[in-house]
Amino acid sequence: MGWTSLVNDAASELLYPVLPLYLVVTLHAPAAAVGLVEGAAGAAAQIVGYVVGRRSDRIHRRLPFVWAGYTLSNIAKPLVALATAWGWVLGARVLDRAGKGIRTAPRDALLRDSSDPDRVGTTFGYHRFMDSAGATVGPLLALALLAAGLSLRQVIAASIIPAILTMFVLRAVHEAAPQSDPTAAPPVTRDLPRAFWAFAGAWVVFSLGNSADVFLLLRSRDLGLSATAVVVAYAVYNTLYSGLSWPLGHASDRIGRRRVLAAGLVVFAAVYAGFGLATDSIVVWPLFALYGCYMGATDGVARALVADLSPAPLRATAQGTFRLVTGGSEVIASIVAGILWSSVAPGAVFVLGAGAATAGLVLLLSSIRVQSRLA
Repeated sequence: MGWTSLVNDAASELLYPVLPLYLVVTLHAPAAAVGLVEGAAGAAAQIVGYVVGRRSDRIHRRLPFVWAGYTLSNIAKPLVALATAWGWVLGARVLDRAGKGIRTAPRDALLRDSSDPDRVGTTFGYHRFMDSAGATVGPLLALALLAAGLSLRQVIAASIIPAILTMFVLRAVHEAAPQSDPTAAPPVTRDLPRAFWAFAGAWVVFSLGNSADVFLLLRSRDLGLSATAVVVAYAVYNTLYSGLSWPLGHASDRIGRRRVLAAGLVVFAAVYAGFGLATDSIVVWPLFALYGCYMGATDGVARALVADLSPAPLRATAQGTFRLVTGGSEVIASIVAGILWSSVAPGAVFVLGAGAATAGLVLLLSSIRVQSRLA
C-alpha cells in the first residue's frame, strides 16, 4: 500500500504545486476561486469518505473501494489539463477528491487490520513516509518539466503517466482477514467512544484555520518567489514531511500520540504566524521546512490515534467520520481564506490559522489531562 501511495502521490503532487499558478496565471481565476476549488474538492472527499467508510465496515471489504477510488482520481487528472476555464478545474478537482474520499477510509482501515497493535503508529508513519516520498518526487518532476520548457498545462497533463502506474502497483495489495462477521445493518456512528469525539472536537477547532496549502504557495509567489522556486520550496516541505513521518509515527508508539500531535500544532502555529508576518521571500524556505515537520508529526499520527480510539467493527466508519468533520472544517477554512485574501489581506489568512491552531492545542492538552486522571 505504501508503494501504491508513493506512485499515486507522485502524480498528484506533480499537479498540485502548479495548480494555483495554473488557475491564476493561465486561466485568470481570482484568488477567491482558488479557495472555492479546493474547498469544494475537499467537501466531496469528506462526504464520500464518510458514506464509503460505513459501507466498508458493513461488508468487511476494503480493496474494492480502494480500487474504485484510485480509478476515479486517475480519470480526473487529465481533465484538469483540458480545462479552458476555472469552472472546469473545479469539476475535475471534485471528481479527483471524490476518488480520494472513496479510497482513504477503507485504506486506513486496511492498514490497521494488517498491523501489530503495538506498532500502529509505526505502520501509519511508514505509510505516510512512502506517501510523502511520492509527494517529494512529484514537485521535482514538475520542476524538471518546467525547466525543459513545458507550459503549466503540459506539466499537469504529464501527471497521467504515474497515475496509470499506480494501478499496476495496486495489484500487489490484498485484503486482511476479517476480524468480525459482517453485520446486517451499517455501523452506528454514535457508537464511537467519547474519547474519539473529544479528539475529533479538538481537531475540528484547529481545522477551522487550516486552509488549503495552495494559499501557502500563493503567499510564496506573493513574497517574490518565481514559479520554479515555489515548486522547489514545496519539494523541501515534502522532503521533511516524508523523512519525519516514520520516526515520529514510531515515537508516538512510545511517548503517546497526543503529545506528538501537540508538538505538531505548536509548529503549525509558528509557521502560519511566520507567513503572516513575512515581508521577504527568504523566510519562505525555513517556513516550508518547518511545515514539513508539522505534517510529519500529525498526518499519520492522527490517523493512528483515530484507529486506537475506534473498535474493530467501526474502523473505516471512524476514519470516514473523522475526515468528514475535520475536512468539513478545512473546507470552511479554505473558502474563508479566499475571501480574506481578496477582501482583507493575505496576512489575515495566516493570523486565522495560527489562532485556530492555538485553540486546538489548548483543547488537545486538556484531553491529555483528562485521560491521565481517568487512567
